Amino acid sequence: MIQFLLNGEPQHASLTQPGLSLLDWLRDERQLTGSKEGCASGDCGACTAAIGSVDSSGAIQYRSVNACITPLASLQGRHIITVEGLKQGGSLHPSQQAMVDCHGSQCGFCTPGFVMSMFVLGREHDSAPETEEIHRALGGNLCRCTGYRPIVDACVQMFDPATDTDANAGADSQAQDFFSAHEKDWAWKLEAIQLAPQMATAAGQFLVPVNSDELAALLQRYPEARMIAGGTDLSIELTQQLAEIETLIDTTRVVEMNILKQEIDQLTIGAALPYSDFSAVLLAQFPELDELLARLGSKQIRNRGTLGGNIGNASPIADMPPVLIALGAELILSSVRGRRRISLQDFYQSYKVTSLEAGEFIEQIIIPNRQPGSLLRVYKISKRFEDDISSTCGAFYLPIHEGQVVTPRIAFGGMAAIPARASHTEQQLNNQTLNDNTIEAAQLALSNDYAPIDDFRASGAYRLQVSRNMLKRLQLELADGTDRFIGVHHHA
Repeated sequence: MIQFLLNGEPQHASLTQPGLSLLDWLRDERQLTGSKEGCASGDCGACTAAIGSVDSSGAIQYRSVNACITPLASLQGRHIITVEGLKQGGSLHPSQQAMVDCHGSQCGFCTPGFVMSMFVLGREHDSAPETEEIHRALGGNLCRCTGYRPIVDACVQMFDPATDTDANAGADSQAQDFFSAHEKDWAWKLEAIQLAPQMATAAGQFLVPVNSDELAALLQRYPEARMIAGGTDLSIELTQQLAEIETLIDTTRVVEMNILKQEIDQLTIGAALPYSDFSAVLLAQFPELDELLARLGSKQIRNRGTLGGNIGNASPIADMPPVLIALGAELILSSVRGRRRISLQDFYQSYKVTSLEAGEFIEQIIIPNRQPGSLLRVYKISKRFEDDISSTCGAFYLPIHEGQVVTPRIAFGGMAAIPARASHTEQQLNNQTLNDNTIEAAQLALSNDYAPIDDFRASGAYRLQVSRNMLKRLQLELADGTDRFIGVHHHA
């Protein structure tokens, strides 16, 4: 049995299969049909729910998630809020009332998902955030008929119900206060729920280790088991391909895989830590990554997706591996045989083949601290600007000394079967200034580093040309001699 709160009420739910999604349980078992299935892949946001967990201060922190790819079993001891739980008595929640007042709904299919994203945004801010923050909060919710302007207007009004001209202006304060008034009681109930290490079903089992030793032992005992953290990729096998997985091992409670530690010389990120938990710390050192992280799926995806999953999936077009390779990242791999440390650039062997040995898993990612006077640029090319997989992604990490590039590290994704460094290109830029001649030589060298293929995202010729253009863009961005992120003067 799985224990959690649903819209404030304790639940004891049966798990019919290891990969049962939150969405299927809500709709089929509880007939809570406000959450809609539009894509079953975490793209449209129609199924958005809020998941609350108790933070270190004893408060409940809510995050938006895609219920269609969130395993129900992973929510033990969490508080699930759906659109049905927002209205209190005769009072709509501010997120609901604002959508009504601003005419933010037409067919209504996507509306509950938008409302839930707005609810979470309202819990995160005391006053209306900047428009960009609103766009990021709603970026994982698609609407095909209303248009987004009235929905953005509703987000702004949600923070100031007094702007409502409706006769019921202010009547939704009761619904708003309801969640604050019950927070302590809910937090106490959540903390009282004991974690279930094993949930068995007729179709298999869902295992929940709490440390690396337990996880290693389970992988040795169940060599065919699949590990799941955010589930943003594996869950699609269940929803789109109807895969049957007998044993799922949840890594989200493994303490070593949830670490976030900034040290004198390195940053350590647990492999099961969601992007939302480590992005601020990573951006403190590398603010240039802001756009890439904002484009890495939607907010719902970043609330669940993990760095370990992005690496371990071994996709040649994953967003983070080129960046991490350029930054010189290393991995801590763990198993019953112990731990070992390996460079990320040596982790990938061939398409979808890595250096992981039997029973081994990625425990942590180690990123060296930024070198003084270095610059970083990352360029992602995709058909859509947001919520899309890249055709090619280039990362350029260039230490600068007296106006010259020293030991540059350049890596690309989407240009080969694995994310890989551009060694010939690096050689052309090493101990050089960034001028027309050196950039042209580097562009030519890129064809010696990669021979990209044609596929449905882009042709090989396009990939090569646009990747060469990234080098020119790098030069042009620095042509004024000032790096706008770290304030270091360069002579290019």
